[in-house]
Amino acid sequence: MNVDTGIWGKLTRVVIGLVAIAVLGIIWLWYLPLIKQNERMRRNLLSLEIQGQKEEAAKKQLNASFNTLRYDTNAIERLAREKLRYAKPGETVIVFEPAITNQVTR
Repeated sequence: MNVDTGIWGKLTRVVIGLVAIAVLGIIWLWYLPLIKQNERMRRNLLSLEIQGQKEEAAKKQLNASFNTLRYDTNAIERLAREKLRYAKPGETVIVFEPAITNQVTR
């Protein structure tokens, strides 16, 4: 059985719909700061993961250098010759300096 309540029935449905939309809007506004905080934290986490990967690569490179210097006597000798300009007795060390230019470096 359908009872026609006229304009008041339609207005009641419209008001109930508007109240539902208002409640959903309030809930959305209530959770919006949490959503933004979540996005910010995810971006921060991603940047930290990228930084961690870079640090891990640097660690591997340093470990490789350390192991090379620890176990390879030729590497130690080469490093001493290049960095400290050491030479064996009877050898002459010749150092080539880079060319000087007139360009201003920034």
